[in-house]
Amino acid sequence: MADTLDRLMSAYGSQAKAVVWAHNTHVGDARATDMAAAGMVNIGQLVRERHARDGVVLIGFGSHRGSVIASDFWGGPVRRMPVPGARSDSVEDLLHEAVPDDDSLFVFPDSSWASQVRGHRAIGVVYHPSTERTSNYVPTILGQRYDAFVHCDHTDALNPLHQFEHAQSELQTYPSAE
Repeated sequence: MADTLDRLMSAYGSQAKAVVWAHNTHVGDARATDMAAAGMVNIGQLVRERHARDGVVLIGFGSHRGSVIASDFWGGPVRRMPVPGARSDSVEDLLHEAVPDDDSLFVFPDSSWASQVRGHRAIGVVYHPSTERTSNYVPTILGQRYDAFVHCDHTDALNPLHQFEHAQSELQTYPSAE
């Protein structure tokens, strides 16, 4: 992803700008999570390393509760699933307590609360609401992972424009894009 972004930026010239929309796991700087200890990098980290002087801004998104469109297993049919209230002392719980029933944008100059390690909810393509509290939180230093964070206290699942049938054979990117 980062190499493709570099090629696109090069093709469009020195004044080019880009917006990359990706899941928090990809766009938030991996060095501020447990991904770094596992030797993993992501587009957020790579773009910050390569283009810091170009004004890179990483923006995360989160929600306290609501619903999502996800699947029970990789490549399975998608369905609307409930998202329970966030786990106690998580990023999403803290923001819910600070601004209950409201949506907010947080920018991190020197926020002490954003420099502590907290669980940060990560809901992906596969989601199991029944194990949400134990399996969907990434240890995160929010102020290092993102430059800003959009908190929506309650979200509703999107309505897909159309459904598609998955190929019967294993997809090339299953499950880790290798």
